[in-house]
Amino acid sequence: MTFDSYFVLAESAALLVGLSKGGLPSVGMLAVPLLSLFMPPMKAAVLLLPIYVISDVVSVWLYRKDFSLPNLKILVPAGLLGVFIGWLTASFTSESAVKLMIGCMGVGFCLNTWLRKSPKEKQAADTKKGWFWGTLSGFTSFISHAGGPPFQIYVLPQRLPKVQFAGTATLLFAIINAAKILPYQLLQPYSYDDLMRAAELVPFALIGTVLGAYITQKIADIWFYRLVQTGLFIVSLKLIADVVL
Repeated sequence: MTFDSYFVLAESAALLVGLSKGGLPSVGMLAVPLLSLFMPPMKAAVLLLPIYVISDVVSVWLYRKDFSLPNLKILVPAGLLGVFIGWLTASFTSESAVKLMIGCMGVGFCLNTWLRKSPKEKQAADTKKGWFWGTLSGFTSFISHAGGPPFQIYVLPQRLPKVQFAGTATLLFAIINAAKILPYQLLQPYSYDDLMRAAELVPFALIGTVLGAYITQKIADIWFYRLVQTGLFIVSLKLIADVVL
């Protein structure tokens, strides 16, 4: 693969990260698999972390007034616990097993949502469920930036306003990503070349962040949640396919 083809893939990955940070969840999870066409998955995850963190700064400002505080009070400490567990177990955790588990959960959630005959009443924030899914979200985010599906499985039944849903995800993962900086550096230190590669991709991530926020504001609520669910389903299938094919 040539440098030019790598750069196109890297630009696309950074743009996807930005779009997800702007309020279009799930699409960012495609970034690591995309870069994995050129480098090992863990290396791709390490390279993209600075892009996530810089995009977080913009997205937090964009959604600074739109979030669910009851959910964040549960999900933030749970997510940090998940990051800590991911750090402790990184040396012997099977990335394939994590991908398969999260993929099956995502597919199962979507099928249950789409196939049930009568819709359930919207749910409220729940401490026990929030700690379970929040911890899992932090753990899978640490392993492969795949924290989206557990978060969505927990929050989607609450049927939050779309901007509040996006803002809650933005603030949660901004904190989780910041918490991953030191453990990533200890596990696989950044080289000068890594940081220069990441710096080249920052403009594409920032463009994606602003574009994602604009699309989120404009799209109708019903289509926003259909997009989220469809994205969750596609990404979950991709995670399963990575393991079984």
